[in-house]
Amino acid sequence: QVQLVESGGRLVQAGGSLRLSCAASGRTFSISVMGWFRQAPGKDREFVAQIGWGAGSTYYADSVKGRATISRDNAKNTVYLQMNSLKPEDTAVYYCAAHKAGTGWDSWGQGTQVTVSS
Repeated sequence: QVQLVESGGRLVQAGGSLRLSCAASGRTFSISVMGWFRQAPGKDREFVAQIGWGAGSTYYADSVKGRATISRDNAKNTVYLQMNSLKPEDTAVYYCAAHKAGTGWDSWGQGTQVTVSS
């Protein structure tokens, strides 16, 4: 099992920045990709960004491309999501997730609230 704990969510004004962190523990050797998802009130959970745990290749949703940067520190088993130029539509609960070969996105954190005020 992999345990994930997010932090860094807060209230921020539009145009501001923040960095989310996700600390992984447990069977981290089984992780192939780490990702961030978000869920706004009344909406489905959506993909935000992902990073390969080994090679570090990244992929972003169009909605955050150019404003978000996902990175990782393998020594700390931690993944980060830097978000800049935040918009009110970025308001959501942000979840960290771990993808494993054969089982997909099967480990999730508890989520951290990001609220962007206009």
